[in-house]
Amino acid sequence: MEALINAGGKGSRMGRCGIEKPMQKVGGVPVVQRVVDALSASSHIDRLLVSVSDNTIETERYLNGMGVETIRTSGESFMDDLHQAFEVMEGDHVLTCPSDLPLLTTEVVDTFIEYFAPSVMESAIAVVDEDTVRRTGIIPSYTREYHGKSWVLSGLCIMNRPRTLAGDYLEEYLFETNWVELSVNVNTPMELDLARSYFRE
Repeated sequence: MEALINAGGKGSRMGRCGIEKPMQKVGGVPVVQRVVDALSASSHIDRLLVSVSDNTIETERYLNGMGVETIRTSGESFMDDLHQAFEVMEGDHVLTCPSDLPLLTTEVVDTFIEYFAPSVMESAIAVVDEDTVRRTGIIPSYTREYHGKSWVLSGLCIMNRPRTLAGDYLEEYLFETNWVELSVNVNTPMELDLARSYFRE
């Protein structure tokens, strides 16, 4: 399966800190490298691509120096970047992941991919129960009700690439978890400090 890491956004919620969001360090390592390492080590992933943009020039330079394949997209919106990257990919299904999940592990990635059944599923989204997210200290900005519980989207998805490019509606399957590894997205200075605290501990 091919995998796409989205690292071209403006990162506006992080504020004017002088460092691109994917390059913020957690445990002494840039966040984007932690995500690259988690996905690269998966036996299910045979190609990894990272979308970058004019918003993340330093990230692009850093990844290219590591030998990671990148594609320059517009950085205007998530869907614009997604479509531009999907156009140069080849597989029927692509794992997509944000660049700001520093606690992500290969075990989590493998378990999610093994859950996905391409013969019956058009897309899958990994979600975390709201209580788990709140226990980390994060207040979710958006939740989805399912099976009588509130769930938070982690950003880890598997999508049908050709149908996404065609603009088709994809039926979504929710992969329900209580995993802290998917709970901490680094979007704000507070979330960055929180992620760093896990590595200090």
